[in-house]
Amino acid sequence: MADKQELKSIFLKLNDESDTIALAEQLAPLLCGTDPRLPDAVPGGRIHLRGDLGTGKTSFARAFLRAAGIRGRIKSPSYALLESYKLSNLYFYHLDFYRFRDPREWLDAGFREILQKEAVVLIEWPEQAGNSLPPPDLEISLEYADIGRNVRLAAHSNRGLSWLITLAPSLQKYLAEDNPGAAW
Repeated sequence: MADKQELKSIFLKLNDESDTIALAEQLAPLLCGTDPRLPDAVPGGRIHLRGDLGTGKTSFARAFLRAAGIRGRIKSPSYALLESYKLSNLYFYHLDFYRFRDPREWLDAGFREILQKEAVVLIEWPEQAGNSLPPPDLEISLEYADIGRNVRLAAHSNRGLSWLITLAPSLQKYLAEDNPGAAW
Protein backbone atom coordinates (compact mmCIF):
# COMPACT_ATOMS: atom_id res chain seq x y z
CA MET A 1 0.00 0.00 0.00
CA ALA A 2 1.20 3.53 -0.68
CA ASP A 3 2.35 5.44 2.37
CA LYS A 4 0.28 8.26 3.85
CA GLN A 5 2.24 11.01 2.13
CA GLU A 6 1.72 9.52 -1.34
CA LEU A 7 -1.97 8.70 -1.09
CA LYS A 8 -3.96 11.94 -1.23
CA SER A 9 -6.35 11.02 -4.06
CA ILE A 10 -7.78 7.92 -5.62
CA PHE A 11 -9.24 7.88 -9.12
CA LEU A 12 -12.00 5.35 -9.73
CA LYS A 13 -14.07 4.12 -12.64
CA LEU A 14 -17.63 3.31 -11.57
CA ASN A 15 -19.60 1.47 -14.24
CA ASP A 16 -23.12 2.05 -12.96
CA GLU A 17 -25.27 3.13 -10.03
CA SER A 18 -24.63 -0.13 -8.19
CA ASP A 19 -20.90 0.74 -8.08
CA THR A 20 -21.78 4.18 -6.68
CA ILE A 21 -23.93 2.52 -4.02
CA ALA A 22 -21.11 0.08 -3.19
CA LEU A 23 -18.68 2.97 -2.69
CA ALA A 24 -21.14 4.74 -0.37
CA GLU A 25 -21.70 1.51 1.58
CA GLN A 26 -17.95 1.10 2.13
CA LEU A 27 -17.47 4.71 3.25
CA ALA A 28 -20.44 5.02 5.63
CA PRO A 29 -19.06 2.83 8.47
CA LEU A 30 -15.85 4.88 8.49
CA LEU A 31 -17.74 8.11 9.22
CA CYS A 32 -20.13 6.41 11.65
CA GLY A 33 -17.26 5.03 13.70
CA THR A 34 -18.51 1.46 13.23
CA ASP A 35 -15.81 0.12 10.90
CA PRO A 36 -13.67 -2.45 12.75
CA ARG A 37 -10.64 -1.43 10.65
CA LEU A 38 -10.63 1.93 12.50
CA PRO A 39 -11.60 0.93 16.06
CA ASP A 40 -10.56 4.26 17.62
CA ALA A 41 -12.29 6.46 15.04
CA VAL A 42 -14.40 9.32 16.30
CA PRO A 43 -17.74 9.39 14.45
CA GLY A 44 -18.41 12.29 12.12
CA GLY A 45 -16.83 14.09 9.22
CA ARG A 46 -17.48 16.27 6.20
CA ILE A 47 -17.78 15.15 2.61
CA HIS A 48 -18.16 17.54 -0.33
CA LEU A 49 -19.82 16.10 -3.42
CA ARG A 50 -18.93 17.78 -6.71
CA GLY A 51 -20.12 17.10 -10.24
CA ASP A 52 -22.53 18.14 -12.94
CA LEU A 53 -26.26 17.49 -12.71
CA GLY A 54 -27.01 13.79 -12.91
CA THR A 55 -23.51 12.50 -12.11
CA GLY A 56 -24.68 10.65 -9.00
CA LYS A 57 -24.17 13.01 -6.06
CA THR A 58 -27.65 12.50 -4.62
CA SER A 59 -27.58 8.76 -5.37
CA PHE A 60 -24.31 8.53 -3.46
CA ALA A 61 -25.73 10.53 -0.54
CA ARG A 62 -28.89 8.41 -0.33
CA ALA A 63 -26.90 5.17 -0.43
CA PHE A 64 -24.50 6.53 2.18
CA LEU A 65 -27.32 7.52 4.54
CA ARG A 66 -29.08 4.17 4.01
CA ALA A 67 -25.79 2.30 4.72
CA ALA A 68 -25.32 4.41 7.87
CA GLY A 69 -28.64 3.08 9.16
CA ILE A 70 -31.11 5.82 8.26
CA ARG A 71 -34.53 4.27 7.65
CA GLY A 72 -37.61 5.69 6.00
CA ARG A 73 -37.72 8.21 3.20
CA ILE A 74 -34.45 9.95 2.33
CA LYS A 75 -35.35 13.14 0.49
CA SER A 76 -33.12 15.25 -1.70
CA PRO A 77 -32.42 18.64 -0.10
CA SER A 78 -32.56 20.43 -3.47
CA TYR A 79 -35.48 22.64 -2.48
CA ALA A 80 -35.29 22.55 1.32
CA LEU A 81 -31.47 23.05 1.26
CA LEU A 82 -31.07 20.78 4.30
CA GLU A 83 -32.30 17.36 5.36
CA SER A 84 -31.25 16.21 8.82
CA TYR A 85 -31.36 12.81 10.48
CA LYS A 86 -30.40 11.45 13.87
CA LEU A 87 -29.25 7.92 14.53
CA SER A 88 -28.38 7.10 18.12
CA ASN A 89 -26.16 10.02 19.22
CA LEU A 90 -24.95 10.92 15.72
CA TYR A 91 -26.48 13.64 13.58
CA PHE A 92 -26.44 13.51 9.79
CA TYR A 93 -26.84 16.64 7.65
CA HIS A 94 -27.35 16.49 3.90
CA LEU A 95 -27.10 19.92 2.29
CA ASP A 96 -27.55 21.00 -1.31
CA PHE A 97 -26.24 24.45 -2.31
CA TYR A 98 -27.22 24.18 -5.99
CA ARG A 99 -29.74 27.02 -5.78
CA PHE A 100 -27.35 29.46 -4.07
CA ARG A 101 -26.37 32.41 -6.23
CA ASP A 102 -24.25 34.23 -3.66
CA PRO A 103 -21.57 32.47 -1.56
CA ARG A 104 -22.85 34.20 1.58
CA GLU A 105 -26.27 32.55 1.32
CA TRP A 106 -25.14 29.46 3.22
CA LEU A 107 -24.03 31.68 6.10
CA ASP A 108 -27.32 33.61 6.02
CA ALA A 109 -29.17 30.28 6.15
CA GLY A 110 -27.48 29.51 9.50
CA PHE A 111 -25.53 26.44 8.41
CA ARG A 112 -22.21 27.42 10.02
CA GLU A 113 -23.27 25.84 13.32
CA ILE A 114 -23.88 22.48 11.65
CA LEU A 115 -20.29 22.36 10.41
CA GLN A 116 -18.91 22.82 13.91
CA LYS A 117 -20.65 19.84 15.47
CA GLU A 118 -19.42 16.26 15.54
CA ALA A 119 -21.77 15.11 12.85
CA VAL A 120 -21.74 13.55 9.42
CA VAL A 121 -22.15 16.34 6.87
CA LEU A 122 -22.68 15.71 3.15
CA ILE A 123 -22.68 18.84 0.96
CA GLU A 124 -23.71 18.79 -2.69
CA TRP A 125 -22.57 21.75 -4.80
CA PRO A 126 -20.10 23.14 -2.20
CA GLU A 127 -18.61 25.44 -4.85
CA GLN A 128 -21.77 27.55 -4.61
CA ALA A 129 -20.56 28.66 -1.16
CA GLY A 130 -17.32 30.02 -2.61
CA ASN A 131 -14.27 29.86 -0.36
CA SER A 132 -16.21 30.41 2.85
CA LEU A 133 -16.79 26.73 3.68
CA PRO A 134 -14.19 24.97 5.79
CA PRO A 135 -12.36 22.28 3.82
CA PRO A 136 -13.95 18.85 3.81
CA ASP A 137 -12.33 15.76 5.19
CA LEU A 138 -13.01 14.10 1.85
CA GLU A 139 -14.03 15.52 -1.51
CA ILE A 140 -15.77 13.25 -3.99
CA SER A 141 -15.83 14.53 -7.57
CA LEU A 142 -17.97 12.70 -10.11
CA GLU A 143 -17.96 13.19 -13.87
CA TYR A 144 -19.55 11.51 -16.84
CA ALA A 145 -17.50 8.93 -18.75
CA ASP A 146 -18.25 6.95 -21.92
CA ILE A 147 -19.56 4.23 -19.64
CA GLY A 148 -20.41 5.05 -16.06
CA ARG A 149 -18.64 7.72 -14.04
CA ASN A 150 -15.09 8.78 -13.29
CA VAL A 151 -14.67 9.52 -9.59
CA ARG A 152 -11.90 11.23 -7.66
CA LEU A 153 -11.70 10.81 -3.88
CA ALA A 154 -9.41 13.49 -2.43
CA ALA A 155 -8.40 13.70 1.23
CA HIS A 156 -8.21 17.20 2.75
CA SER A 157 -7.56 16.20 6.37
CA ASN A 158 -5.88 13.46 8.37
CA ARG A 159 -9.31 11.99 8.98
CA GLY A 160 -10.03 11.88 5.24
CA LEU A 161 -6.60 10.41 4.60
CA SER A 162 -7.24 7.61 7.11
CA TRP A 163 -10.50 6.83 5.27
CA LEU A 164 -8.69 6.63 1.92
CA ILE A 165 -5.97 4.38 3.31
CA THR A 166 -8.57 2.14 4.92
CA LEU A 167 -10.68 1.95 1.74
CA ALA A 168 -7.80 1.55 -0.71
CA PRO A 169 -7.53 -2.26 -0.71
CA SER A 170 -11.27 -2.74 -1.25
CA LEU A 171 -11.38 -0.22 -4.11
CA GLN A 172 -8.81 -1.95 -6.33
CA LYS A 173 -11.41 -3.30 -8.74
CA TYR A 174 -12.61 0.27 -9.40
CA LEU A 175 -9.19 1.86 -9.94
CA ALA A 176 -8.93 4.00 -13.03
CA GLU A 177 -5.97 3.25 -15.28
CA ASP A 178 -4.41 6.67 -14.68
CA ASN A 179 -4.14 6.67 -10.90
CA PRO A 180 -1.08 8.60 -9.75
CA GLY A 181 -0.05 8.01 -6.15
CA ALA A 182 -2.45 5.14 -5.55
CA ALA A 183 -0.23 2.13 -6.15
CA TRP A 184 -0.75 -0.53 -3.50
